Amino acid sequence: MPLIDRHSATAHAAWHDLLRSLLDEEISELRGTPTKVTRGGRGYWYDSYRVGTQVKKRYIGEDTPALAARLSNAAAIKSATAERAGNRTRLIRILRAEGFMGVDAATGSLMSAMAQAGVFRLGGTVVGTHAFRLYEGVLGLKYRFDDMAQTGDIDIASFERLSLALEDTVSPPLTQVLSDFAFDPLPSLHNKSTWRWRQTRNDLLVEFLTPSFDAEEGLRPLAALGVDAQALHHLNYLLRDPIPAVVPYRSGVLVQIPPPDRFAIHKLIVASRRKGRLQARKDRAQAAFLITALAEDRPDELKDAYVAARAEGPKWRDRLDETLHQMPTEKRLLDGL
Repeated sequence: MPLIDRHSATAHAAWHDLLRSLLDEEISELRGTPTKVTRGGRGYWYDSYRVGTQVKKRYIGEDTPALAARLSNAAAIKSATAERAGNRTRLIRILRAEGFMGVDAATGSLMSAMAQAGVFRLGGTVVGTHAFRLYEGVLGLKYRFDDMAQTGDIDIASFERLSLALEDTVSPPLTQVLSDFAFDPLPSLHNKSTWRWRQTRNDLLVEFLTPSFDAEEGLRPLAALGVDAQALHHLNYLLRDPIPAVVPYRSGVLVQIPPPDRFAIHKLIVASRRKGRLQARKDRAQAAFLITALAEDRPDELKDAYVAARAEGPKWRDRLDETLHQMPTEKRLLDGL
């Protein structure tokens, strides 16, 4: 069983204060009137404003009690913009002093540029090892170097249908953002489409992913992000109900990631699909770390995620059981929830 060490209450509080500040900052950028649009029984907020004779709409986010409360208090939030900026610098300083892991400059600057372009506001979700890193703040866990041994790849995932329905797009175009950071598109088997970009100066790789609802895992367009994405099975489970998180770079970068319980269970599923033993071992290690922590801190959420995955059908159960056969300690934890 992995050893779990935790950050101090001061560090955990600083991280959550930083998150609240960044969420408030999103509201302070309103240019017009918040308007709620209902689609498929779910509400979505837009910033409606005029440019000349035209009415523009900028997507804010899916309707939640927390977002609605922030929008109702938008004037007060906007008036405190300068104070928040100074406070975020102080909070980042606290996190560094408490030993929070930062990100390298190449990754942090790219994440910041993506956030400014609207990638995460428009449904982009950080997945993979970079999402795993960010549970340090979400759960208040200390990571060791071995826990963070990782590829430098940045994986961004989104639902194709959500990306189309939002009727908003990143600005500037994501292809321009990537080009400005010296990323070149990598060729694929699908003619002119590409879903992977590599940075020429340090070999950093960015990949775009989307859930597959068909038998084949081909490429799909993400209209809001203006890129194509590789469709993968089981990814729809991971992307349900993403949560906001902070990348500890400069004064903080607001992104969104999967809930840690679903991330842990999804790692069990994909570990059985890996062709490489090293990657499968890393999947199991990340799953084990989170399952151990969540079984203690959030057992009900972990149980719900595990039950939901097993309810997806016999193939899902087979993949879970195949991985858990190699993880008897974690199997006992899950069975005992």
